Amino acid sequence: MTLLLVYGWAKGCPHSSLASMASVSKSLIFFLLSTLSIFPTHPHPLDPLTPAEFTKVQSIVNNSYPKSNHSVAFHYVGLEEPDKTAILSWLEGSATKTPPRQAFIIARINQITHEIIADLPGHKIISDEVYGGYGYPVLTFEEQIAANAMPFKYTPFLESIRKRGLKVEEVVCTSFAIGWYGEQRRNRRVVRVLCNYLDGSVNLYMRPIEGITVTVDLEEMKILGFVDRSTVPVPKADGTDYRESSQELPFGSLLKGISIRQSDGPTFTIDGHTIR
Repeated sequence: MTLLLVYGWAKGCPHSSLASMASVSKSLIFFLLSTLSIFPTHPHPLDPLTPAEFTKVQSIVNNSYPKSNHSVAFHYVGLEEPDKTAILSWLEGSATKTPPRQAFIIARINQITHEIIADLPGHKIISDEVYGGYGYPVLTFEEQIAANAMPFKYTPFLESIRKRGLKVEEVVCTSFAIGWYGEQRRNRRVVRVLCNYLDGSVNLYMRPIEGITVTVDLEEMKILGFVDRSTVPVPKADGTDYRESSQELPFGSLLKGISIRQSDGPTFTIDGHTIR
């Protein structure tokens, strides 16, 4: 939920603000994780990683692969769930201690995908395997923001925008995975960048700039291909605003108030991440 909220916000911002969004999105994610985390009175082995544990994961990986001579990008970090028998023993009270906390990490290190398991109490990596299958890890905020900004430094793209009579400062670009079509191997992580137009509307997806496609190599962060196939008029901004404040009757009418209360309190209890 948190990541989707930030992702949606990031993709809806004009390109002029993209440069500052990498650091802002990091701060926002950490803030939301911190405020949404519920600290239980009795920690459960399946509790998600805490903000402090995320920081420890970063430290463990960076110590093993110093940034001074390695390119490291985190694509996924989550709990490496303990063995089921260990959890059952803990629940039954027969275990002498809580199962050790471990993290599962998917990282791109020097343009190679690693699947890592880190022991958090021991502050060390206990498993590090290179992924050799199909596909690549999910896109990160940083590389999407960088890819979305690439067209605005590319002269043929700027000329195509001006040819259509559009304002460059009102153009917003977003990047998408190009899919897998059965190739044995693909040596590049590539995204397709498509653009939309604001200028009088907040609903950029209703105003696509058709005919222009930009292909970006995420590893080298450079444009591999550019196509301007045809010129199609951009849809008008009229009628594209979805906000309630812009609606007219019968849409956007005020709803009457509603009140819901439980005089005796809820019929459930919450202890950390456990609901009974």
